[in-house]
Amino acid sequence: MLRSQIVLLAAAGTANRMIAERLGICQDTARKWRRRYCEQGIEGLADAPRPGRPRVFCARIVAGVKALACEMPTSSATPLARWSCPELARHAAASGIAPAPSASTVRRWLADDALKPWQHRSWIFPRDPHFAFKASRVLDLYQREWEGNPLGEDEYVLSADEKPGIQARMRIHLPLPPGPGRAMRIESEYHRLGTLAYLAAYDVHRARVMGRCEPTTGIRPFTALVDQVMQSEPYASARRVFWVVDNGSSHRNWVATARLSDAYPNAQMVHLPVHASWLNQIEVYFSVIQRKLLTPDDFEDLDELAAQILAFENHYNAAARPFDWKFTRTDLNRLLARIKQHDRHAPHPLPG
Repeated sequence: MLRSQIVLLAAAGTANRMIAERLGICQDTARKWRRRYCEQGIEGLADAPRPGRPRVFCARIVAGVKALACEMPTSSATPLARWSCPELARHAAASGIAPAPSASTVRRWLADDALKPWQHRSWIFPRDPHFAFKASRVLDLYQREWEGNPLGEDEYVLSADEKPGIQARMRIHLPLPPGPGRAMRIESEYHRLGTLAYLAAYDVHRARVMGRCEPTTGIRPFTALVDQVMQSEPYASARRVFWVVDNGSSHRNWVATARLSDAYPNAQMVHLPVHASWLNQIEVYFSVIQRKLLTPDDFEDLDELAAQILAFENHYNAAARPFDWKFTRTDLNRLLARIKQHDRHAPHPLPG
């Protein structure tokens, strides 16, 4: 169609520059097809023979394999959890979609559309009917706002949680340090020396972690963390201290809220929705300590493990800066609206 338009405009006496501007192409393209038509006539507007081996698989076959890759294997009665390129090639040949393409050919087809059916990601459906309201309150606190009013200088936001079941594992052989062309080496076998829990509160806007190690999680260990934080400055004399927590058993529902406010009238507990720990900033810190201290691990006993955790906490606080948190209530509404398109039972976005 484009090539015919170029020829028709040229026949009307239109210059190459005007043809290019009118059709949104470059002048070289207009010049090329004018010359081809003058030299070869109408046949010159067809594609010229291309070098190399002719295509073995037509576009219909390629599209059929791509469509198969976008379906679950169970839909075609294949006993697989997910597709791989060899399995796709095998199934395409067996079902008559294509005459036995190779696995590398299938991989090349899928790469054209960034299809990777062998990968998967997990997700949790937001089943809390008040998900938007609860989550937006926390997101507002991260922006230093509460119920439409900005927070004062003497108001603080803490993100708190527990990291249970941290193992004290001692490697049978000492780790080997890295060297030229050699990564650090860690013995796979180890002795188990018990577990402990790490409870921590993270000051969202001051980037300070306050934590403690306990034998296990529960109401008493969490209360000890609250006492440790609320009896220190600037929180002891603060106007308000907001504790952002998930729905773990040690700080669940209104009972935990009342227990906190009775002990410290200037403290207020704010619960995240169910299955929304990804909105709790302390989880970001827990991922940092997991990557930088606990993986790989080699501790002689629980005492050394606890000492190393608290030492890392001080090390982190010495250079920490607030997380660059970018997820706002606007992003939350977009997420819930997108989920709502796929499932009518999804929580409603916030109005307005």
